Amino acid sequence: MDLYREMVRVREFETKVSELFAQGKIPGFVHLYIGEEATAVGTCANLRDDDYITSTHRGHGHCLAKGGDMKLMMAELFGKKTGYCKGKGGSMHIADVDMGILGANGIVGGGLAIAPGAGLAAKLRGTDQVTTCFFGDGASNQTTFHEGINLASIWRLPVIFVCENNEYGISLHQSRHQRIADVADRAVAYGIPGVVVDGNDVMAVYEAVAEAVKRARAGEGPTLIEAKTYRWRGHFEGDPTVYRDEKEVAEWKARCPIERFGKHLIEMDIATEKELNTIKAEVDAEVEEAVRFAQESPLPAPEEALEDVYA
Repeated sequence: MDLYREMVRVREFETKVSELFAQGKIPGFVHLYIGEEATAVGTCANLRDDDYITSTHRGHGHCLAKGGDMKLMMAELFGKKTGYCKGKGGSMHIADVDMGILGANGIVGGGLAIAPGAGLAAKLRGTDQVTTCFFGDGASNQTTFHEGINLASIWRLPVIFVCENNEYGISLHQSRHQRIADVADRAVAYGIPGVVVDGNDVMAVYEAVAEAVKRARAGEGPTLIEAKTYRWRGHFEGDPTVYRDEKEVAEWKARCPIERFGKHLIEMDIATEKELNTIKAEVDAEVEEAVRFAQESPLPAPEEALEDVYA
C-alpha cells in the first residue's frame, strides 16, 4: 500500500505542476515524470534515509520517493523563498542533503560523475550507505556514464546505476542513437551485473534494486539496472512531441504503473477500490496544501539575488 501511495503522490504532484505551468504560474522549464513512477518508487523503497541518490532534470519523482518535502518542492517551482533553493534553483536543482538527495541536475549525465564520489566517501568512512544514480538512456552515451561506472567497478563502490530508459533522448528514439536494444548490455564491459527490468512494474523494480543494494552493502560493488519505461509527456512541458505517434503513447498508457499495481492489490485482497480512492483523495489534499503553501510564500528579495551563489 505504501508503494501505491507513493506512486500516486508522484503522479498527482506532477499533474498539478502541469496544470499550473500551463496557467503561467510556474516560471522556467519543467520536465515531468508522469508514467515513470514505478521506477523511482520501487527503487527508493529499498533505501534508508542515510543512503544517497543523484537525480536528473526529470527529478520530481526521485525527490518525492526519497522523502523530499512536497511543500518545499512546490515552493521552489514557484520561485518562492521557502523553496529548497530559496526559489533560485527551480525544477532542475532540488536537493535535500539531510534526506540523501544530492541534487537534481540540469546537466545530462551529471549525476553519473557525482554518484561514485558519494560511494567512495561512504566506503572510506566505513559505513554501509549506498548511492543510487538515476539517469536516462540518452545519458548512457555520455563519457560520464563510462567513467563513472568504470571507477565504481574497479573500486567496488556501493553504487546502483539505474537507467530509466523511456525510449527517447529528447526527441530521438533510442534506436537512432544506439546500436543496442538494452543499455544493461554495457555492464559486461565493466565486469558488473547488468539487469533489465520492467520499469512500469513497481514490484519488479523493487526486487531488482533490493538485490543490487544487498550486493552494494556487502562490499561487492555496483550494479547497472535498466528500467524499461516511458514518459507520457514531452521532453519538456510545451514540447509538441511530433516525433512520436499517438498509438505508441496509447500503448504505454495502457501499461500505467499505478492502475496496474492497483488492480494487483485488489486481486490479491490487499486493498479495496474504496481504499485506493481514499488514498487518491488524501494525496489530492496534500498537493493542494503544497500549492497553498507555495502561493502564500514570499518571493526572495532583490538584494538576496547573489546570496548562496557559488561560481
